[in-house]
Amino acid sequence: MLRNNAVRIGARRIRLSRRNIYFVISVTTLLFLEVCLHVRNLRVTPLTKSVDLPFATRCGEPDVHAPRENATIVMLARNNDTRGAIRSIESIERQFNRWFHYPIVFLNDVPWEAAFVAALTAVASGEVKFEVIDKGMWGFPEWMDLGDAKAAVARQKKMHYGALESYHHMCRFNSGMFFDHPALKPYKWYWRVEPDQQRTLLVTSSSDPFVMMAKAKKVYGYTMALWELGETAPSLFYQVTKYKERLNIPSSDLWKSFIDASWAPFPVRPLLSWLRGRDSHGDGWNWCHYWSNFEIADMDWFRSKEYMGFYNMLDELGGFYFERWGDAPVHSLGAALLLKPEQMHWFEDIGYVHEVFQTCPANALGGQLPESSELGSNSWDREQPDGIGCRCQCSQSALRPPAICSNALARSLRAPKRFH
Repeated sequence: MLRNNAVRIGARRIRLSRRNIYFVISVTTLLFLEVCLHVRNLRVTPLTKSVDLPFATRCGEPDVHAPRENATIVMLARNNDTRGAIRSIESIERQFNRWFHYPIVFLNDVPWEAAFVAALTAVASGEVKFEVIDKGMWGFPEWMDLGDAKAAVARQKKMHYGALESYHHMCRFNSGMFFDHPALKPYKWYWRVEPDQQRTLLVTSSSDPFVMMAKAKKVYGYTMALWELGETAPSLFYQVTKYKERLNIPSSDLWKSFIDASWAPFPVRPLLSWLRGRDSHGDGWNWCHYWSNFEIADMDWFRSKEYMGFYNMLDELGGFYFERWGDAPVHSLGAALLLKPEQMHWFEDIGYVHEVFQTCPANALGGQLPESSELGSNSWDREQPDGIGCRCQCSQSALRPPAICSNALARSLRAPKRFH
């Protein structure tokens, strides 16, 4: 009798053990399937045809009679940036603007010194304007507690430029006000240039970037994509995604290219929202952004109700001072939120050097027009079969950034065969 009872108890335990195992397996399978579906929903749909390609893939004769766009080159600088400003303007004049003569607007938060004005006027081929930024556009907003803001900036002394009030002012100005400066209001397009930049670019009339951007119905163009420093903008992505949800803005493939989908199961995933760079669902920003030191864009988009609503929301949160939100991630996330992939352009064909980083396309094989009198007899780097550059000379000291962000953000623009 006792033996039979022991057998029955043992059998019951085995059945319960099996049920527990089946339950655990079932729950685990459901959680795994939920995670896979979640990640799949945030994946960029692979393109079968690129929606963005280089505007030109070889040198061409510049057409000085080609139509121009309503555009300007813009530089934000200081009086002590004279040498760096000269190097940048000489570079863009030598390789582009000596044929097209677009106007150049210099902006400063203090009056320009005569020496800067004279030196830069001498190297520019077109109209030159030297303008001052009004204090209403450059400084702490009136509604902000000045003591709290200054203390917040001072606490950022371990962060790159974090303790410089002027840097915070600059990021705020470039994020949402530069395009409304009276000197820029007459223009539709702008090309941002900074002191000590160098570039090697295509100079065909077909590659006038303003003309080609307008012709292709592009809105925002970039040449380099990098990681943002996480400590500079810990809450930026969270706030942007809350705004996105509040306005019920759908997730485009461009937006998804900025997302690092979480592989945590649903019960755990929302808890990750407490981490920096996460949204309320626990998914993360991959920290990639377009480096705004070089950008060519339609200022009418920045002036639009949609972008200004986005910017005003951010400005009212105070993150330009209580954190160190930069104009590069603000422009990038704004574009990802409000633009379509086909409205973006990757200037893969323009070489660009700034500080320690560079992009430098390989020169097109047989596409350098050595006989051209307009282009001159300058030297260039070796030509390569897959090259698209025109007489590019890469820097021997600047680094090429890892291609991770460039490839990640190009997933919504280029078919996979275009990736590097």
